[in-house]
Amino acid sequence: MASERQIAANRRNARKSTGPRSGAGRNRSSRNAYRHGLTLSINSTAAFAKQLDTLVREIAGDTEDAILLERARALAHAELELARVRRAKVALIERASAFGELDPPQLTRAGFIRLLNAVLRDRDIESIDASATMPSQEPDRSAEAVRRVLPELRQLDRYERRAAAQRERAVRNLYDRRKSWNNL
Repeated sequence: MASERQIAANRRNARKSTGPRSGAGRNRSSRNAYRHGLTLSINSTAAFAKQLDTLVREIAGDTEDAILLERARALAHAELELARVRRAKVALIERASAFGELDPPQLTRAGFIRLLNAVLRDRDIESIDASATMPSQEPDRSAEAVRRVLPELRQLDRYERRAAAQRERAVRNLYDRRKSWNNL
């Protein structure tokens, strides 16, 4: 049981942990889940349902055992989720390889002032093309693309580990069911 001092301390700490306070911060944090779309369920699409059914039949075969079919469905779902995460990672790397970066560079105040002064003096505006700084030959180009998107890849790793763990559990459950089914 917590003491009165602990309860008071918890309440003080809870008041400090309210998330972003500014409107811009709240707007940004409200879109966190939409950056790559991997938190959204793909169960509702017809294409996913068809892929899922096909994969379930490949895994389970012609069995009519409801438990085996359900475990095969869990395995197929985890496999499709894992493939989706890996496609997202590959797409990030390909985008960085093609364009040199994921997002356009943000102008700082100093950069904006330099740009404005160049325009006012009728000088050539040097725009830095991120793809121009990319190596032209493979595998150096791919390695540089991976280096540039490494923070985003690390964030996607969480989803890949979760999908891989779900697949491992589903494989174990399916194997246990088949083993018990064959012993009957």
